[in-house]
Amino acid sequence: MARKTKSAAAKGGETKRVKIAAAKGRPMLTWVGKRPLSQVTAFPAQLVERHDALTLLGLQTARIDDVKREFDLQQHRRQVLRDLGSQWNRDCWKDQPTLSPAVPEQGGLLFHGDNKDVLAFLLAHGFRRAVNLIYIDPPFDSGADYVRKVSLRGAKGTAKVDGEGYTLGEQIQYTDIWANDNYLQFMYERLLLLRELLATDGTVWLHCDPSRGHYLKCLMDEVFGSDGFINQVVWKRSDAHSDVGQGAKHFGTVHDMLLAYRKGDVYCWNEVYTPLPQSTIEKWYRHVDEESGRRYNKADVTGPGGAIKGNPVYEWKGITRAWRYSKETMERLDREGRLIYTSSGMPYQKRYLDESKGVPLQDWWDDIAMIRGIQRRNSSAYPTEKPDALVARIMQVSSNPGDLILDCFLGSGTTAAVAQQLGRRWIGCDINHGAIQTTAKRLRGVIDGQIQDALQAAEGARQGNLPGLADDAERPPKPAQFGFTVWRVNDYDLQIQHNEAVQLACQHIGVERTRADSYFDGTRGKNLVKVVPFNHPLTPLDLEELKRELDARPEEDRPVTLVCLGMELAAKAWIDDWNRLRKGRGAVNKIDAIELRTDAKYGRFIRHEPARAKVKIARANDAVTIEVTDFISPTIVERLKQQAGLLSPKIADWRAMVDCLMIDVAYDGAVFDAVLADVPERKADLVAGKYEIPFPGGKTTVAVKIVDMLGEEVLVVREVG
Repeated sequence: MARKTKSAAAKGGETKRVKIAAAKGRPMLTWVGKRPLSQVTAFPAQLVERHDALTLLGLQTARIDDVKREFDLQQHRRQVLRDLGSQWNRDCWKDQPTLSPAVPEQGGLLFHGDNKDVLAFLLAHGFRRAVNLIYIDPPFDSGADYVRKVSLRGAKGTAKVDGEGYTLGEQIQYTDIWANDNYLQFMYERLLLLRELLATDGTVWLHCDPSRGHYLKCLMDEVFGSDGFINQVVWKRSDAHSDVGQGAKHFGTVHDMLLAYRKGDVYCWNEVYTPLPQSTIEKWYRHVDEESGRRYNKADVTGPGGAIKGNPVYEWKGITRAWRYSKETMERLDREGRLIYTSSGMPYQKRYLDESKGVPLQDWWDDIAMIRGIQRRNSSAYPTEKPDALVARIMQVSSNPGDLILDCFLGSGTTAAVAQQLGRRWIGCDINHGAIQTTAKRLRGVIDGQIQDALQAAEGARQGNLPGLADDAERPPKPAQFGFTVWRVNDYDLQIQHNEAVQLACQHIGVERTRADSYFDGTRGKNLVKVVPFNHPLTPLDLEELKRELDARPEEDRPVTLVCLGMELAAKAWIDDWNRLRKGRGAVNKIDAIELRTDAKYGRFIRHEPARAKVKIARANDAVTIEVTDFISPTIVERLKQQAGLLSPKIADWRAMVDCLMIDVAYDGAVFDAVLADVPERKADLVAGKYEIPFPGGKTTVAVKIVDMLGEEVLVVREVG
């Protein structure tokens, strides 16, 4: 099959402006710097990876314990599965609005980028009012520092490597230390965009904690309307909190909150029941049927409220009352042995314990435990990861199979993974590159399991035997897709590199980072510091942007230091003219620039040393052989040295630094189409490093993508023929 080349369509189209309706709900929360969001820019999205599990099954897969094995699929099984997959996708996507050619109409959508950019992209490409359920677990602004602990692979991989802290626009974990006003503006803008994406019969669930939950509820009232409020659910996530001990003058916080809102008067709501408490069973179902041995309780059959409430009045076996049921129903219950009589002749209905649905779900959830202890050994290592059962319950209540689910704070990928398991379509995005990789790895495991189940079901259907499936109601939901695609919004790779460079530059010249400021990167002495993006020299356009920012801050009088890799002559003249007008003791906002390439004091700027790999790729008869002979991640090595102090750590096997490896045997230079994914299941497992894949024929380009334990990627490309 011919592969598409990189094009405007592959990048998601051109930049567009998308209009956003104003919030009209009450009350309206006010904060410093509150700005309405009337329109947003929809940047292009570039398709960077495609994960088609059906294609993967047609090729050899990675080994288990260094032994390569193949799926020996008979032709009829492949065809049955492909037919099922095509039909399931057609059924689930038949009501999808017309999409841009840049967005596939099948499969999950995983976006890497700032969620504001991603939501704008979705609005510009056919998803307005298309999302049935939104679940978000945003940073709580609680002062907690959410740092991902990453360990090396292997049986002795106990050395820990800290992920970076989060600032807006960076590739890392959330560190919730934003100023309150900035946090509210951040959430306000994203809630406005989410409202535009939500279907008229859709619902949105916002996960929060007591530290900012009251503010977020006011925001939800303003954006979705106070009449859209459904419930505030309390999730008891733990039994005790570690910050409560001797001398503490507060109670331990053991709960989170879930705010549920609807967009319209009609919305999806499926009743969910929880098991009856043992005390209820013992107290109310204390009677035992002599014939069947079934437990039951005696339910009142008189009409609640009497005849005035419309209950039928008639004589039943000598007793005249207003009854709960019609006389015909009472006769049926009596024939079925469902009525039991007291010594006075008063009837009661037998309600059997095994027929009880349980207790209708209330707004206090204490039956779902948080992920901790031994559970976390096999988890994604995200401290804020939520249990699958919690997200699954929300989906069961507020969506149906085939519905579209959105999570724009995806984190470890729980929402996408649960949606895949429950037969929902899904869209997920995260600003953290590591989160995208973690989610992709998790989804591949879920989809692989679903395919094996589908193959077994296909075999059973062919043989006329489906053990354990009595009827359609007991069947698991059909997967809405057998694969997914990964997209990058706003050329986000460049932004990641810039933010890493900002952090290094600030450390190099002694800048104190300011995480609460959306424009300036920090302070150096009395000076405000702005780091100009390193993909271009300082230009007059950058300086005009600085001028606009200062104009918007009339009370700001501090001098400004610009940090750049180089400077255009026109920019130097601009700064000279600016400073010429600002002389004397009372001058404000004087500007100086530090050129990191040429500055006498700071010219030895620390360069980021990327990860490197040595890979042998060759053709051997009808196969392509791939062997990784070496891999080094200087970032991991450096951080291990920093943590180890005087004891320099040694990494005996390069594979300990590798999280996963993927191969594309027909790489077109634009979209990485993985036909093999070596993703070790356990922390102690290592990638194989040696692979053999059937040769696709003709001259082809083989690409090997290696991802280290901190999420950095290395792409090695070779042409073979």
